[in-house]
Amino acid sequence: MKQTPLTGFSSVCVHAGHEQDPLYAHLTPIYASSTYVYDSADQGMRRFSGQEDGYIYTRWDSPNFREAEEKMAALECFGLTGPDGSPLKAKAKLHSSGMGALSTLFLSHLKAGDKVISHYSLYGGTDELFRKILPPLGIEAVIVDMQDVAGTEAAIKADPAIRMMYLETPANPTLRCVDLEALLGLAQQHKLVSAVDNTFATPYLQQPFAYGADYVFHSTTKFLNGHGTAIGGVLIGRDAEAMRGPVEKVHRLLGANSNPFDAFLLTQGIKTLEVRMERHCHNAMEVAGFLDGHPAVAKVNYLGLADHPDFAVAARQMKHAGAMLSFELKGGLEAGKRFIDRLQMCLRAVSLGTCDTLICHPASMTHYGVPKELREKYEITDGLIRMSVGIEAVTDILNDLDQALQ
Repeated sequence: MKQTPLTGFSSVCVHAGHEQDPLYAHLTPIYASSTYVYDSADQGMRRFSGQEDGYIYTRWDSPNFREAEEKMAALECFGLTGPDGSPLKAKAKLHSSGMGALSTLFLSHLKAGDKVISHYSLYGGTDELFRKILPPLGIEAVIVDMQDVAGTEAAIKADPAIRMMYLETPANPTLRCVDLEALLGLAQQHKLVSAVDNTFATPYLQQPFAYGADYVFHSTTKFLNGHGTAIGGVLIGRDAEAMRGPVEKVHRLLGANSNPFDAFLLTQGIKTLEVRMERHCHNAMEVAGFLDGHPAVAKVNYLGLADHPDFAVAARQMKHAGAMLSFELKGGLEAGKRFIDRLQMCLRAVSLGTCDTLICHPASMTHYGVPKELREKYEITDGLIRMSVGIEAVTDILNDLDQALQ
C-alpha cells in the first residue's frame, strides 16, 4: 500500500523514521545489545561489505539510532525540494554529543594545512575546539566579522587554504545572527563545504538546507530532546555518498556513537518539538518585553525586539525569534550574581532547551574557557546573563524574574 506523504511538521515529528516493530510494540524498543547475529557466514560478509542492509555492531548502527536519524533528516528537509524539484532528502548520523558530531564534521573534511572560516561569538566548546584541538592537527580557524559579507568574501579570496565555512546562527550567547542566504551563497560560489549549527533555532524555526548548506549540526541535548534527559549530537548532510563514505568512516573510528537509551529518549522528545517550541517562543517574547522595560536592566539581546541589530535578518530566515535571550543588569556582575541567587522557580543551570527555564552566567560557565579579551570582543561581558525560557506558565516566570530583580 502506497504511503501517503505527511503534510504537517508535527506529524513528521511523531511518525517519521518509525518502522513497525516485529513484535508489534507501539514504540521501538530499546535495543540493549552491543552486537547483532547473522543467519550465515555469507550474510555477515554481505553486511560488512555493504551489499546487504542490516545491523552489525552498535558502535556503527542500531534501530534506535536509525529512527532518530531519519526523523531528524526528515525535519531538516521538511517542505524543501532539490534542484530537480523532487522532495529534498538528507542523511543523518547520531553522535554521543554535539562535540562528537562537530569532531566528525571537521575531521572528515579538513586535513593539515586546511582552514575553516567562521565568525565571532560561538559556543564556548566550538571556540575551544578551534583554538586548542584543531591547530595541533594543522587545521586553522579564520575568525572574521560575518556581519560584513563583503569583508567575508575578501577573506575567502585572500586565503586559498580555506576549505570550509562554519556558521552558528543564532549564536550563543549574544543571539547575533548571520545572513544564511548571503553567506551560504558565498560558500557555494567559492566551492567551500558549508555547515550550520541550528541548535538554538531547531528545524521548526529555521532550515539551513533551504539556503544551500551542505551540513546541519545540532546538539540534540537541547530543544530536540527537550527534557534534559540525555546528551547527544547529530550531523545531517545533503550528500548521501559523503555521509556513507568519509563521514561514516570518521564517525565509526572516533567512537563518538550514541547509545540506544539516549537515542530512544531523543526520539520521544522530538515528538513534542512543535508544541513545545510554540510555548517556548510565546513565553520568550513576553519575557523579553518585560526585561526590556525593567528599570534594573541595561540591555536585552532578543531577536524579537526591533532594536536588536539582527532583527531584520532573523525575521527573514526564522519563523520566530526563538526561546533564547541574554541580558545585562545595570549593576553589572554583582547585580547579576544577586539576581541569580534570588531565583525561586527558574533554575540555575547551564544547557538550554528544556521544559524548565534555565539561567546561567556565560563568562564563568559556558564560555569560561574563552579568554576574557576574546569574550569581550565577542560582546560576552562579565555581566551578561543567558536565559533559556521554558514552557511554564509565563506569569510564574515573570513573577520570579520580578522578585529576583528587586
